[in-house]
Amino acid sequence: MELTGRLTADAKVSEVKGGKKVVNFNIAINNSYKPKDGERVELTTYVECAYWMNAKVGQYLKKGLLVQLGGRMGSRAWLNKDGDAKSSLTCNISGLKFLGGSGNNAATTKPEKSKDNSPDDDLPF
Repeated sequence: MELTGRLTADAKVSEVKGGKKVVNFNIAINNSYKPKDGERVELTTYVECAYWMNAKVGQYLKKGLLVQLGGRMGSRAWLNKDGDAKSSLTCNISGLKFLGGSGNNAATTKPEKSKDNSPDDDLPF
């Protein structure tokens, strides 16, 4: 499954049992349609994402970044504190591609060099 969307917030890197790291972030996928008898309808679908391949990429995943993801889709369901049923779409990512920044930076296709000024060849993706 491939998805294309924008990050809704900066990614968060966390460590799980056994010392393995995961990068978690959410994307928004925008779609629209126009029914025969009405105004254009905008739909936004939110997907919770988990990337296990390389946690170093997390530093480049910033709010508004346009990404293309490949992976396995799933869902999760729970009851909130009021007892209402809630659910969300999830994606366990196996591939990640940067498509561009947000706003006026939309043409950017490669993240800036890391803070330690390592050359681009050392980037983790």
